[in-house]
Amino acid sequence: MLVFVLMITGCSPKSKEAASSSKDELIIAIGGEPEAGFDPTTGWGRYGSPLFQSTLLKRDHNLKIINDLATSYEISKNGMVWTVNLQKNVKFSDGNPVTSEDVKYTFETAAKSGSAIDLSNLKSVEAIGEHSVKFTLKEPQSTFMQMLVATGIVPKHAHGTDYAQKPIGSGPFKLVQWDKGQQVIVEPNPEYYGPKSQFKKITFLFLNEDAAFAAAKAGKVDVTAIPSAFTKQPVTGLHIEAVQSVDNRGIMFPFVKSGSKTKEGYPIGNDVTAEVSIRKAINIALNRKALIDGVLDGYGTPAYTLNDGLPWYNPEAQIKDADLDGAKKILARNGWKDSDGDGIVEKGNLKAEFTMVYPSGDLTRQSLAIASADMVKPLGINIKVEAKSWDDIEKLMHSNAVLFGWGSHDPLEMYNVHSSKFGGVEYYNPGFYSNPVVEDYMNKALRATNEQDAIELWKKAQWDGQTGISAKGDAPWAWLVNINHVYLVKDGLDIGNQKIHPHGHGWPVTDNIEEWQWTK
Repeated sequence: MLVFVLMITGCSPKSKEAASSSKDELIIAIGGEPEAGFDPTTGWGRYGSPLFQSTLLKRDHNLKIINDLATSYEISKNGMVWTVNLQKNVKFSDGNPVTSEDVKYTFETAAKSGSAIDLSNLKSVEAIGEHSVKFTLKEPQSTFMQMLVATGIVPKHAHGTDYAQKPIGSGPFKLVQWDKGQQVIVEPNPEYYGPKSQFKKITFLFLNEDAAFAAAKAGKVDVTAIPSAFTKQPVTGLHIEAVQSVDNRGIMFPFVKSGSKTKEGYPIGNDVTAEVSIRKAINIALNRKALIDGVLDGYGTPAYTLNDGLPWYNPEAQIKDADLDGAKKILARNGWKDSDGDGIVEKGNLKAEFTMVYPSGDLTRQSLAIASADMVKPLGINIKVEAKSWDDIEKLMHSNAVLFGWGSHDPLEMYNVHSSKFGGVEYYNPGFYSNPVVEDYMNKALRATNEQDAIELWKKAQWDGQTGISAKGDAPWAWLVNINHVYLVKDGLDIGNQKIHPHGHGWPVTDNIEEWQWTK
C-alpha cells in the first residue's frame, strides 16, 4: 500500500481525482514496468502493442495478417526474399519521415542486439528507394512473418543510447513522462496515420496486485489487471473482463531414459516419464475443468497443446480427459500393476513415481502441481511436488517433470519447444523430446513459402492420425490450462475486441488500445 500511495501522489493533479473524472483521460494498472525500456530492437512490444512504434504488419482480431506501416508484401517463389512496400508520407512523432532506411536500420540493429529477437536467419536487408525494403533470408522461413508483426520500427536518426528511455516512433502514442518505479504518461501521436485515440492522456501505473486492486476499489484507476481470486470481491462501478489466452501451464516430462548428463553435468532423463504409457495415462486422467474451477476460479480454458485456439491449432489433438478408467487400462495394458500393495504401480523393478518441480513463489503453479498430483494418485502414480528456485530448476529440469508456462502468437514457439535441435537449449526442450516424423513436419512448416501451407503442416505435427506432439501422440507434455487474463474495467469503458492473449509478459491488453472508447 505504501507503493500505492507513492504512485498516486506521483500522478498529475487530475489523476489524483477519481479515475475517469475526465472522459479524455485514462488511468490504468495492467502490468509491470519494462525494465529495459521501450526499444523494439531489444524486445519491447513483443507481447502487446509497442505503443510508440509502428510495425510493418499486424494481426487483426482473428489473428489474420494485415498491413500496418506496410501497404503490401511479396514473397519470392523460393521463400527467401521478402519485399515489403511502405506507406508514403508517414512521419515519426518528431516530424521526420519514415523511410525504408529506418526499417533497414531497425532490423539490422535488432539482429545484432543478442536479445530475444531471433533474426539469425536474416542474411541481409536492403532499402529499395524510399518506400520499399527487401529482406533476404539464408533459407526459407514462414515464421519470418512474425518478425514483421512484432518488431516496431525505430528512427535511424534518433536511435541513440537513451532511446529506450525516450522513444520516438510512428505508432499511435508518444511518451510524455516516465517516473521510474511509478508511472508512464503517454499522449496521442499527432503524426499517427491510423485511427486516433479518444484519449488525450493515458497514465500507466506500476502497482503490485494488492495495490492495484486497492486503487480500483478507491476509484483511482479505469482498468486494472487482477488475479482470478480477486474476482470474488465485486467493486462498485467496475466490471470484470476475462480475455481468453494461450497463456498456458503444463507439465513437461523428461522424454528419454536416465543415464546421461549435460555439458554442465546436470542429469538427463527419467526412467518413469520416459514410458509413454505413464505420460498418456496422466494426460487422460487429469480433470482440466476441475483445475480451472478449483485453481483459476473458473477463469481459464482446458489446454491440450501450447497453441490452443490459434490459426495453427489442430482441434483433432484434443483428448477426452478426466478418464480414470481409461488411464488405468493404458497402464494395465503396458504391464503396470501394484504387486506389493503400496498403492504405487510398478513395471518390473520400476515404480511409477517421480518428482515434479515448480517455481517457488508462484501460487498458481503450486496449486496446479498439487492438484494434478492428487488427480493421478488413484492410478497408482506417485508425483512428489517440490518448489524450487529458477536456478535450481535449470539444474533439475532435464531429469524431473516441471510445471512450465508458454504461449505465443508465433508458431515458431511450437518448433522451439519440441524440436530435437533445441534439446537442452535454455528452457525450450528440456525433456529432450524427439520424433523424426514430427521434426519433418515442423521443418517443412518452417520452409513453407505461404502461410496456409505452413499452418497445415503445423497441425500435422500435433496429430496426423498416427503420431504427433499432442497427448494422442507422444504426449511429451501434459498441458493443463490456458489462464484467462482478468481485468477490472470501469463501467462504460469499451476495451474493444481483444484477440487471444499470449503469455503474460508485457501488456497484451494494450494491443488495440487506440480502439478503446467510452460508450457512456
